[in-house]
Amino acid sequence: MTYEQIRYEQQDDLAVVTLDRPERLNAWTGRMGKELSDAFGRANAERAIGAIVVTGEGRGFCAGADIQDSFKRDLDRHDAAAESPADEPARERELPDWVQLCRASKPLVAAVNGPAIGVGLTMILPFDQIIASDRARLSCRFVKMGITPELASSHFLVSRMGWGGASDLALTGRIVDAAEAHALRLVDAVVPHDELLDAATVKARQFSANPDPQLRMIKELLTENAVETDLDGVQRREIAALDAALRTPEHREAVDAFLAKREPRFR
Repeated sequence: MTYEQIRYEQQDDLAVVTLDRPERLNAWTGRMGKELSDAFGRANAERAIGAIVVTGEGRGFCAGADIQDSFKRDLDRHDAAAESPADEPARERELPDWVQLCRASKPLVAAVNGPAIGVGLTMILPFDQIIASDRARLSCRFVKMGITPELASSHFLVSRMGWGGASDLALTGRIVDAAEAHALRLVDAVVPHDELLDAATVKARQFSANPDPQLRMIKELLTENAVETDLDGVQRREIAALDAALRTPEHREAVDAFLAKREPRFR
C-alpha cells in the first residue's frame, strides 16, 4: 500500500509510524485507518522489528475524526447497507477490527505530541503504553458531538482510570491537560515535549528486547484475563501459554544465554 496520510520508518528494531496530516492536526479518516492497519501488519510481519511507536506530525497527535470525511463515510455506509445483507454490519465491512489488531500486535507505544481528541484518544487506549508530551491535551469528546464512544473505549477507559475517572471524561466530554491525564491514569507517563520521542523509543526498546512470541502471548493473556472472574479459567490460559512458550526456540535461547552469561539474541 502507498501511504498518503501516514509515514512509516524502520529505526533498527522499531517501526515508527507518524500520522501525517499536520494541516488538519492529523484528523482521522477512513484512509488513515486503512494505512495504519497496513503499517501494523507490515511491522508485525518483519522479524527485525520488535515494537511499534506511533506519533503525530506537527502540533497535533490526532484531533479526532475529520468531520467532512466522516459525514461522507456515513452516507456511503448508509447506501451500502441498503445493498448488503442485513446481518453484515457496515463497520465490519469497512475496516479490520482495530482493537483486535492492537491487542494481537507487537508492543505498541503512543507518543502523544499534542491534542488527542475523540478517536485520536480511543484509538490508542488499547496500546501497551501511552506517553504524553507536556503539551498534550486529551478528550473523550463524543458526548459533545451527540454520539457515543467506540473502539471498546467504554471498557478501556474504566480499565485504565477506574469507574469515577472514566465516567468523568466520558460524561463531561471535557479536555484534560497532560498532567491531569497522568494523575487520572489515562496516560502512563508525561515528559517534556522535546524528550517525547526519545522517551517513547526507550520504552519501546525495553519491550523489543524480549522475544516476539512470548510478548504476544503475554498480551493475549492480559487481554483475556483482565476482567475474568473465573480464576481457574485464568490459570488454564496461563498454563496453556506457558506450555507453548517452553517449546519455543526463544525459550531455549534465553536459557542458553543465561548459562553462558551473555545477552540473548532473539532477533
